[in-house]
Amino acid sequence: MAYDEELAARVRDAVGERAAFTEQKMFGGVAFMVNTHMAVGIGRDELMVHVGTGGHEAALADGAQEMRMGERTMRGMVSLPPGVTSDDGALRAWVDRGVDLALATPPKTPKR
Repeated sequence: MAYDEELAARVRDAVGERAAFTEQKMFGGVAFMVNTHMAVGIGRDELMVHVGTGGHEAALADGAQEMRMGERTMRGMVSLPPGVTSDDGALRAWVDRGVDLALATPPKTPKR
């Protein structure tokens, strides 16, 4: 198992209540795409949330951790350990941040 299937089911429900979405394998886990943008994802047992560069510092102040890919910090992406996302209310609040950003961003132009 590359990612937490139970967490994925909870995220699937939370995203589905807010917007149409697709799932895409990404980062050895799964990403939930809203309006052509990654809103949230799951890698191992951590929730990844796209908060944008403008929401990065606020997310860190609210308990998120910087998202890292190898040596690189992914500004605008944060991760949350299982302890934070075990509560349904907290999980939904973080999912809402990612979905809100994805819905507020114009869709990407399809590649040819």
